[in-house]
Formats: sequence, C-alpha cells, structure tokens
Amino acid sequence: MNTDLPSPDDHGEYLAEVRYTLPPALEAFHDLYVKAYLNYAHAMLGDKAAAVAVVRRCFSHLALNWERVMRAESPEAYAWALLKARVDTHLRLAGLDPQLVETAAFQRTARAVLESVRCKFEVMETSLGLYTAIASLPERQYDVIVLLYVLGYPSYRVARIMGVERDTVRSHRRLAKRRIAQKLGLPLYADAGKEKE
Repeated sequence: MNTDLPSPDDHGEYLAEVRYTLPPALEAFHDLYVKAYLNYAHAMLGDKAAAVAVVRRCFSHLALNWERVMRAESPEAYAWALLKARVDTHLRLAGLDPQLVETAAFQRTARAVLESVRCKFEVMETSLGLYTAIASLPERQYDVIVLLYVLGYPSYRVARIMGVERDTVRSHRRLAKRRIAQKLGLPLYADAGKEKE
C-alpha cells in the first residue's frame, strides 16, 4: 500500500466542502473507508493530488446525501459505486480511457495475477496480452483483483469496502483468474485459489 498519501485522520482534509456538523455514522464510515478509497483512487489515477480531490468530492457527495445513502440496501456498495464513477469521470476528463489506463498499479496487478496462477514467466515477454486480459475483466472482478493484489487488502476487507459478501469476493477472484488464464492460454492450478483471507 502507498504510504505517501496524506493521512486520512483529519476529517477537515477530505470533507472540507461540508459546512455542517457531520452525522456520527458518516464520521465512522469515513474513518473505515477513506484510506482504502484514497489508495484505490491513487492506484487508478497515478496522481496523489487527483486521488485526494476525487475522494474529497466523493465524501462531500456522501455528506450532502447521507440520509439517502443510509436508505440504500448497502451504503458501502453505494459509496463504492460513487467512488468508481468519480474515478472514471476524472479519467475521461483527463482524456484517458478508464479501461486502458496502464499505471504502475496495473503492472503490479499483472505480475500478482501471473504469480497467483503459477504460470511460466515467458508470458511476460508480451505484457500487452496480460494488460488486455485484465482490462477486459468485468468491473467487479477487476476491482477485486486490484484491491487484493495491488492494494493488498484481505478478502474480508475487500468485501466490506465493496459492500458485498466475502463469498462474492472469493467468487470474483476465482472467475477473474480463470478468465485471465483462459485468455492467455495458461493452466489454472487447483491450489491457486488458496490465498490469504
């Protein structure tokens, strides 16, 4: 995980635009998820200042719509979708295709996935095939791969961040590895699914 990001402990830093007393539930939500959101945004955008700005806008939106957020089936899933939309919007405004962003995080994801399927490293001769395979994953599978392998969160934490069940994270991880292995014509070993929980 990147420790160069500003500390998430100061609510004023990330909720600067909010000019009223925050509900205690929002403060608790902020404390639980702001670091993960900053790390994800930084991994996707490759720019600390942009990550802070995106997360600040995300939490400002949550603060202004907190009652509606709390009525959502899963406030975590609502907030995660909002963060993803803000990151995508930022990338599009910067003239980048969110599906083709090749940051250092993307390269780390590629290496981690290759290692996790125990394949031969001659595939690394052409990174483009691997990037294409990862970029073509369905959105939730891609998010799980990034949160697990780039940001290093255990599956129970990924489930909380995304607002889904832990079994859903395991399923997305397994399906993502299978898709990547298929696209690259690699075997997927039976024990590859046994990872840190």
